[in-house]
Amino acid sequence: MDIILIPGLWLEASSWSDVTADLEHAGHTVNPLTLPGVGASAAESSEIGIADWVAAAVAAVDTATKPVAVVGHSGGGNVAWGVADARPDDVSRVVFVDTVPPPPGFGISEFEVIEGVIPFPGWDFFPDEDIDDLDDETRARTTRLTQSVPARVPTDEIDLHDDARHRVPVTMLMGGLDRETLESELDRWGPYADEFRAIAEVEVVRVGSGHWPQFSVPHRLAELIDAAVTRSES
Repeated sequence: MDIILIPGLWLEASSWSDVTADLEHAGHTVNPLTLPGVGASAAESSEIGIADWVAAAVAAVDTATKPVAVVGHSGGGNVAWGVADARPDDVSRVVFVDTVPPPPGFGISEFEVIEGVIPFPGWDFFPDEDIDDLDDETRARTTRLTQSVPARVPTDEIDLHDDARHRVPVTMLMGGLDRETLESELDRWGPYADEFRAIAEVEVVRVGSGHWPQFSVPHRLAELIDAAVTRSES
């Protein structure tokens, strides 16, 4: 199956390299994306927003063999859900990696804007549970993969308008949460719980990792993605 891999903030296609290799070995055609404006200056990226990221991912789906599976890590999950909204008949499954489907009108998060862009804030910015499985070598190696993102992208509201997205099967590969714990968390997030419960078919799988399993447990992550998209083929 064709699989589109969408990175989270500050990352490009190369962040998926270990996962890509395993998925290709499993027989899939894999397209990891680098989204518009990543690493660009403010002069080049100031007009780029989340809609442009969704459009880039939709373009990748349009050129793939359908149906296609779409995988989104962290903030890339917003992009993946935007793709499901735009192309519900072409997407066989959306796989969220340590993130949840956003409801309409919500953004990713807020981060400090420096010189018109948002640079990677460093691993120490994040909670211990997100990064405690990344050793010093992994942090040093992967920091070199990070680049700034356009200032608008994290706070832009996602535009979702087609309820047909709720018919697209969803797999949520959560770092440390099982389904019961996730649903308990979502109950405090208002519209996020409504969006989750509107999905006709959703499974939640605990990865047993921090927030970046593509770096800490890439082979396990690839196995879980393979299992999810293979179910969509059967």
